[in-house]
Amino acid sequence: MAAWKTRVARLLPALWLGILIAVVGIATPAPFAVLAQADAGRVVARVLANEAYLSLAFGVAALVIANVQARSGTSRFNGNMILALAALFCTIVGYFVLQPMMAPARSGQGPLSFGQLHAASGGLFMVKAIVVAALAWRSVR
Repeated sequence: MAAWKTRVARLLPALWLGILIAVVGIATPAPFAVLAQADAGRVVARVLANEAYLSLAFGVAALVIANVQARSGTSRFNGNMILALAALFCTIVGYFVLQPMMAPARSGQGPLSFGQLHAASGGLFMVKAIVVAALAWRSVR
């Protein structure tokens, strides 16, 4: 693989992990420190929407890079592909499936409470961060 492709393959998961850490450590708690809860919730919802679309882009790019790396090896399927797919799964379920269920749950509709959906979404975010950290670790080996 060309040197620039190797650099991109190493940089992408590290950058993705940095974004996830910044979202959970800075961007989501800060609005709750200075805004009313409803306003902070709207700001955080927007931050998480942006993160979800970025994660889709990063996940697809990581999957493409893993596919290119697999072509140069003996197997067409490798651990980096599994990690990229797991991160994409967490993003899709955590944001695009659970998030639309939260507004009705807040008003008492649906089979799950808002707290349950929020916990599940947060858990998937944490799993995604761990998976992306593993992908970043594997990329520099």
